[in-house]
Amino acid sequence: FTFYRTKQENKCWNFNEKRSGVLKNEYIKSPLNYVGGKYKLLQQIIPLFPEDINNFIDLFGGGFNVGINVKANRIIYNDMITQLVDLMKYLKEHTLEESLQEIDTYIEKYNLSKTNQEGFNQLREYYNKENRSPIALYTIISHAFNYQIRFNQKGEYNMPFGKDRSYFSQTLRDKFIEFVNELHDKNIVFRNQDFKVIDFSKLKENDFLYCDPPYLNTTATYNENGGWGREEEDALLNLLKDLDNRNIKWALSNNVSINTELKVWAEESGYNINYLNHTYNNSNYHKKDKDIKDLEVLITNYKLN
Repeated sequence: FTFYRTKQENKCWNFNEKRSGVLKNEYIKSPLNYVGGKYKLLQQIIPLFPEDINNFIDLFGGGFNVGINVKANRIIYNDMITQLVDLMKYLKEHTLEESLQEIDTYIEKYNLSKTNQEGFNQLREYYNKENRSPIALYTIISHAFNYQIRFNQKGEYNMPFGKDRSYFSQTLRDKFIEFVNELHDKNIVFRNQDFKVIDFSKLKENDFLYCDPPYLNTTATYNENGGWGREEEDALLNLLKDLDNRNIKWALSNNVSINTELKVWAEESGYNINYLNHTYNNSNYHKKDKDIKDLEVLITNYKLN
C-alpha cells in the first residue's frame, strides 16, 4: 500500500426527503450479493466513523457496500479474492456503457434468463475454461443461485443456476449503474493482498481502517475449507492493537454472540462495543449455534465527540 494526501473531495451520500418529511441517508447498494454484506447496517455503521478521513482502508472489501459509501480523500479497497478485485478494477477502468454492453452481449449470446439453465452452464463453462473475463463473471453471478460468489481451489466459479429467481433484472441493472457511477466519481484504488503482509507503517492519525473479516466459528461460502481460523483472528487483533498504540483509528465489524472471546478481548482492551440492531435472517450466514441471539457489533478504538 502507498498512502498519501489528495485534494479530491468525495461525496458520501445524498439526502432525499421521504414521504414522512424526514431526511434519511440514501446509501448506494452493491450489485453483488456478498455473504455478510453490511448494506442493511450502513445507517448504523457510517455515523460511527470519524468525519475527517484522509485514507479509508476497506481491508476485507467484499461487495464494497461500506467503502463505496464513505466520505474520504482516498478509498483503498482490498480483498483476498483475486477475481473480485479484478472485477472492481474493471468496472472502475471501463466506462459504464462498455460494461453494460458486455453484459447485454453475454445475455443475448447465451439467451440467459431465469429459466435457461443450459445457457447459464455454457457461459460458466466458457468463463472457467476459456476466458476469465470479469464481466463474464459478473453476468454469471447475476444468474446464479442467490447471486452468490464462490470458487473452487482451481479458481473456477462453481455456484449453480438460480432457477426462477436470479437474473439481470431492471432493479439489478439500476443498482449496477449507480454503483459503477460512484466508482468513477470517487478516488479509489484496489489491492489484492493478505492483510498479514500489508505494510501499515505509513498510516497517519487521520487515516482510518475498517475491518469486516470472516467471522470466526461460522459456516459460510467465504469461510469454507478453513479460510479463517484462530491464527488469522489473532493476527488481525494483534494488528489492531498495534495500530491503536500508534493512535490510528479503526473499526471492526463482528458478532459477539458467535465470538464471545472477541467481546472479552474488546472489554479488556478498553475498546468500545457498539451494538447494532440487525440479523442475517435472509442470507447464507449461519451460526453454528442457531439458538444464540444475534449480537452484531462495531468495535472501535475511539469515541466520537
